Amino acid sequence: MKNNKYSHISDAELLTRFYADHQNEWLGILLERYTMLLLGVSMKYLKNEEEAKDAVQQVFLKAINELHKYKVEYFKSWIYMIAKNHCLMKLRDKGRFSAEITEQTLITPAEPDGNSQHIQKDKTLDNLANALLQLNEEQQQCVTLFYLEKKSYQEIADQTSYSIMHVKSHIQNGKRNLKIIMERMEGEKL
Repeated sequence: MKNNKYSHISDAELLTRFYADHQNEWLGILLERYTMLLLGVSMKYLKNEEEAKDAVQQVFLKAINELHKYKVEYFKSWIYMIAKNHCLMKLRDKGRFSAEITEQTLITPAEPDGNSQHIQKDKTLDNLANALLQLNEEQQQCVTLFYLEKKSYQEIADQTSYSIMHVKSHIQNGKRNLKIIMERMEGEKL
């Protein structure tokens, strides 16, 4: 990796540097970190290596344009959603999206190999990522730091300058709101 000298800098710090000086170098480092993730997401949906590579380039361009206009807090989940949505749009434009979904829905539940569990888990993770983005900034930050980055209450308080009581409150309320949002998402699909 050519940007190894920046490996000690967090995604949040790279974003802060970018928003401070608008140097695309910081975005380049971030995008390079997630190239393989984006390629994996694109391959999962598009099932074609060349299309997946092209999709990664399109996601890079979209990310660069969007980040100049909007402030993003959690880069990894944001870039994942950009890639996923880009791939779904490509499938829809090709007319493959609805056919694949219908085929999955009809065939997968009867499969004895447990493949349907993986698909359900994947959908749940996608819903969770979407739900997390719907929380307010404080809850999103505290829930992400606590559950995804495994930080302690004290570490979160130190990093965010919230009191420990506020950190606990944001985590508790964020967890409750995530559950509500997830239940609403499930209800909309029925």
